[in-house]
Amino acid sequence: MESTNQSLKPVTTRINENGNIEIGGCDLIDLAQKYDTPLYVLDEATIRSICSDYKKAFSKYPKVNMMYASKALCTMATSALLASEGFGFDVVSAGEIYTVYKAGVDMSKVLFNGNNKSFEELSLALNLGVGRISVDNFFELSLLNEIAKSNNKIVDILLRITPGIECHTHEYIQTGHLDSKFGFDLTQIDDAVELILNEYTNLKLHGLHAHIGSQIFETSIYADEIEILVKEIARLDEKFGLKLDEVNVGGGLGVKYTDSDLPPSTYEIADKIINSLNKNIEKYGIEPPALFIEPGRSIISTAGVTLYTIGTSKQVPKGKTYFAVDGGMADNARPSIYQAKYYAEIVNKPSQELAKTVTIAGRFCESGDILIKDIKLPEIEEGDVLVVFNTGAYNYSMASNYNRVQKSAMVLVNNSQSDIIVSRETLDDIISHDIIPDKLKRD
Repeated sequence: MESTNQSLKPVTTRINENGNIEIGGCDLIDLAQKYDTPLYVLDEATIRSICSDYKKAFSKYPKVNMMYASKALCTMATSALLASEGFGFDVVSAGEIYTVYKAGVDMSKVLFNGNNKSFEELSLALNLGVGRISVDNFFELSLLNEIAKSNNKIVDILLRITPGIECHTHEYIQTGHLDSKFGFDLTQIDDAVELILNEYTNLKLHGLHAHIGSQIFETSIYADEIEILVKEIARLDEKFGLKLDEVNVGGGLGVKYTDSDLPPSTYEIADKIINSLNKNIEKYGIEPPALFIEPGRSIISTAGVTLYTIGTSKQVPKGKTYFAVDGGMADNARPSIYQAKYYAEIVNKPSQELAKTVTIAGRFCESGDILIKDIKLPEIEEGDVLVVFNTGAYNYSMASNYNRVQKSAMVLVNNSQSDIIVSRETLDDIISHDIIPDKLKRD
């Protein structure tokens, strides 16, 4: 069965009577004119569709907790939307904790993850009632216990482990292999458990957490991960009499950025995860644990597109044809960091013949600011609007003010209505944190 993450475009995408592309019932040319470009556009129906896919796919297992990985895209509006779908949240910073808190999220359904949490961040998590802390290392164990003790609290935790599994994704987004900055390796688990049981008595261990990577296409790797986690739970019970009842397998399901991408569906990974879990529960003789899964990219990426206005062009003699847009690496860093590939169309010319292979360049002062290399598009003119698909994840969340350019606005579309959910930055926003020392001020 197919799921929404396997779609190249938002589920509401169509060509309207004006001959333009529309999403969520909103003409993208109208959105570009109303809100300016670059503009992030999120389709609510697509987000709710993938949430439904996940809930249906994992319904066969009785104890499942869906946790949205907020790092993919974290705003108050998206947090409120996903909370309305019953999702909890995996957060990795004070900023993400505060965002979901201010969005009215049930903080008991929030898990705080990360490899170098500060005293201030852990204190905030405790004060706001974050439900779980996924502890990453020995220093954090000690620090968290100290904070919990000083606040007279018992903190519910998981141990994040590195299971020693490599998935075939970009080197920088592999997180489950042994040579990783994340988590306890398998040889360190016993020492961590002994500390929790004997010294760090303000910490209550509930289970194990692992994450094997991102943009994953091979489903068998989840089965390998689950066997390692269940085997460890059984071993810890035998050695320490410790009854762990939670398994967090992370997320990482891939999405379709280009026609050549063939990600598995939520139903495929759910079958693989649930079958492996049931098999290993029986094999290792443990009680069925609660299953936590943390999709991020696959929840939000397909729902998002970015609109740009075409500006200047350049024809290299006997070489490439470049068209520049009014955004680039500051609003989508992935092509320059990961060599990520995207698909795009001209919003006002979706039915025209693909006339020429061109390269879409960004506006920033870097030679590497290239959004899309060698894409076939219709004849392009200055002022045309380009839509880049599948930009919901890791575009706004990795955006910067490079060259002191303002960050773009974001709108949520649904049923022919558009709502601003992130305002476009102003020039005053850019300088709002700048301070000139008195000695440098001119009379």
